[in-house]
Amino acid sequence: MPKRVSCPSGEHLLARRRVLGGLLGYGAGATLIGRAGTSAIGGVGSSPIAAELHHKRKQMLIIFLSGGVSQFETWDPKQDTTTGGPFLSIPTSVPGTHVCELLPYTAQQMHHLTVVRSMNTHENNHARGQYMMTRGRPQEPTTDYPDLGAVAAKLLGSKDAQLPGFIHLESGRAELGKPTVSGKDAAYLGPQYGSLVIGDCRPPENTSRFGDLSAEADLARQDLRRQLNRQFAGRRSAATAAYTNSFEQAAQLMRQRAVFDIEQESAQDQARYGQGGFGRNCLLARRLLEHGTPCVKIVHSQYDTHNENFNHHLEQLGDFDRPFATLMADMAERGLFEQTLVLVLSEFGRTPKINFRFGRDHFSAAWSLVLAGCGVQKPAIYGKTSDNGAEVTDKEVDHRQLFHTVLRAAGIDSTQHFDVDGRPMPVADPAGSAVEELLA
Repeated sequence: MPKRVSCPSGEHLLARRRVLGGLLGYGAGATLIGRAGTSAIGGVGSSPIAAELHHKRKQMLIIFLSGGVSQFETWDPKQDTTTGGPFLSIPTSVPGTHVCELLPYTAQQMHHLTVVRSMNTHENNHARGQYMMTRGRPQEPTTDYPDLGAVAAKLLGSKDAQLPGFIHLESGRAELGKPTVSGKDAAYLGPQYGSLVIGDCRPPENTSRFGDLSAEADLARQDLRRQLNRQFAGRRSAATAAYTNSFEQAAQLMRQRAVFDIEQESAQDQARYGQGGFGRNCLLARRLLEHGTPCVKIVHSQYDTHNENFNHHLEQLGDFDRPFATLMADMAERGLFEQTLVLVLSEFGRTPKINFRFGRDHFSAAWSLVLAGCGVQKPAIYGKTSDNGAEVTDKEVDHRQLFHTVLRAAGIDSTQHFDVDGRPMPVADPAGSAVEELLA
């Protein structure tokens, strides 16, 4: 049965999953995770990249903890305070750095991570907060801005790529009433840079040939379509170009369908990541990155804990901790960190105050997120909050600065512009700039 929570946003009137993992013992078990630019960018139809990326292209992994994960129960524990809650803080692989005991496996991978504990974004609304954090700008009535993943797809992708530049992974989409279709999150960059949404770790829909259609007949159809496109090339518009691109992308996806099949990974690896939706998505993300996808985004939902914050974080982080730590360990071992920038974030954090429902409410004034991989100083703790977590006391960071920093870490000049029908559009908000101390 659906479980009603007190947040009025319709996106959170959702069924809560059963506990998939629960809190795993901290200690020896945690060690089992490891294996025994130019100033102006070309027009919307092109795929330009910065010169420094030609030899070894950078990639991006975004993990979005939807609903607003609590910084107290993750990255900035406040043990033995009136706001800290019942959980302990535990040591990590970085001496002197502690995280909440709900992250025992992640604690052993902290030497790969940088925690920013000083986010202040001044926005406590789910939709607006998510927009700001994924687009680096507040919503405006006259302009829609592209998602970070779409920006990465355009600037880190290549013309001859066999996979979409931005792949969005999310389990339970049917349960949550969300369509499994390409996202409309590329704004003025064009739909070819929008996210391809993959639900429940299945290959993209409609990427298998009809059973009675031979490979030869299918090839003949594609050749005829391309011939007609060439004949009418002089009449092509941006809309028809995008339409043509969608056919080519579909044909490429059909050829690359096996990339989305995690059953091709070893039984040992599948067991290490677990059978939960998030774990399977983490394994698929590793597979997609190894096949050169410019940007992969994983969404892990239901962190909007106005009720029973502690029980719900026990459940959600029990689902998150081991797969995430396994992915970080594998990325380090396989050399993926050398070219991949990792960002773990929410739309905001949770209040220091614990409400009468034993929950925490929306709070954007002092919260945390995580960076890892290429271009980032690590391991590090950046910024600081007060003893009770109510305010940032050192090195405050906002959404604009984060967007610039992430792009810079991925090798992109964040001060350059897109050329949109002759109109220059800044890649990142000119009102912000990168946090130099976070960059390697």
